[in-house]
Amino acid sequence: MKIEGKPKHKIGIEEFMSITERFGFSKNALRRIRRAVSEKDLGRGPNLARWATAHPPKTKSDQFEALARRMFAVKHARGVSSGTGALHSAMAAVGVGPGTEVIVPAIGFLATSAVVVTLGGRPVFCDVDDSFQIDPTKIEPLITPHTVALAPTHWSGGVCNLAPILRIARQHNLKVIEDCAQAPGATYRGRYVGAIGDMGCFSISAYKIIGGGEGGMIVTNDRRLFERAAQFAECGGLWRLPGRFAPPRYQGELFCGSNYRMSELEAAVDVVQLRKLDGIFRRFHTNHIRIRSRLKSFAGIHPAKMNDPDGEVGYNLRLIPENFDLGRRIVEALRGEGISCGMRGPKAAPDWHLASEMFPLQAHAPSKGVCPVADDLYNRSICISIDQWWSAADCRNIAKGINRGVSAVCAGK
Repeated sequence: MKIEGKPKHKIGIEEFMSITERFGFSKNALRRIRRAVSEKDLGRGPNLARWATAHPPKTKSDQFEALARRMFAVKHARGVSSGTGALHSAMAAVGVGPGTEVIVPAIGFLATSAVVVTLGGRPVFCDVDDSFQIDPTKIEPLITPHTVALAPTHWSGGVCNLAPILRIARQHNLKVIEDCAQAPGATYRGRYVGAIGDMGCFSISAYKIIGGGEGGMIVTNDRRLFERAAQFAECGGLWRLPGRFAPPRYQGELFCGSNYRMSELEAAVDVVQLRKLDGIFRRFHTNHIRIRSRLKSFAGIHPAKMNDPDGEVGYNLRLIPENFDLGRRIVEALRGEGISCGMRGPKAAPDWHLASEMFPLQAHAPSKGVCPVADDLYNRSICISIDQWWSAADCRNIAKGINRGVSAVCAGK
């Protein structure tokens, strides 16, 4: 039988050019790119879906996950469509559901707690200490027979004090899900965050220090937890190739989930971004230490505590004044020195990084006044953003400017 119709590519030059436009090339450059790629015969054309690509060759998603396993020294890694998708899948994997509770920090983005609610559980907020991270000394009183997991969040480039958190978790038979969305590349006692607890969740996105669009990642050394997370993230069973529709191999392997699959387009960008992570960490961390090490001591103000000075990313430097009025005057003095900085103050607009202002959760986990240290520190601290591209001389000048600004308001020690 003769077939006259000839297939054409579903995705071709126009789609490629649409993607290319996002890179901001000039119109002249775009015309040259179009001429170059139009000479190529695409045949049936490419696709941007992971499982629709033949194996071999390895997909970009395969490459992304293989790189993550090597980098973080873990047995399992799964690319997903967002950091929220990673958290949602990990929480489902450890058994969060109706009637369960997860202890979460009072400072950290809404998503960590929201996925607990989405699964039918209840987030229980724990206050923070001067590191702005969850306070390990306040965790145990919050544990009940319904608690199934702790979710320490490595917030704003810092790291949690994981040793006591892990000790508490093991004593009470709880899982630890590290939320590393704001601290990819950070380490705690020489190990990457995310690879220390039972599961680690990352946001790999344009809003974070690595990522090009919307992406996420789950890492773990526990095969059963990995398979449960993969099942939730890909309810269609594609993660079980071959044998996508096969019956369960063990009780609890298969259950209803969602679809948080990472696209090949995102993986193609993020595998490159992940390779850059160590360099990005090194530049931020070096500049943070260059500046912090030159700061003088003054009455009425001190830097935030660091749980691991060698491992924190340090893209923000936080100073804690003893009261709002002093903080306001210091901010004015720093700005007068050309230092870009800010303090929220007592009447700041709401922010869903603070438990007491996470309005979507109030019906499920009322938090107003529950964590007074977080409420106070979040509004009272002065934040100075660090640029990874500053030179050593830039850092010296920034430190001098901070010292001059603070000395104009505070007495030296």
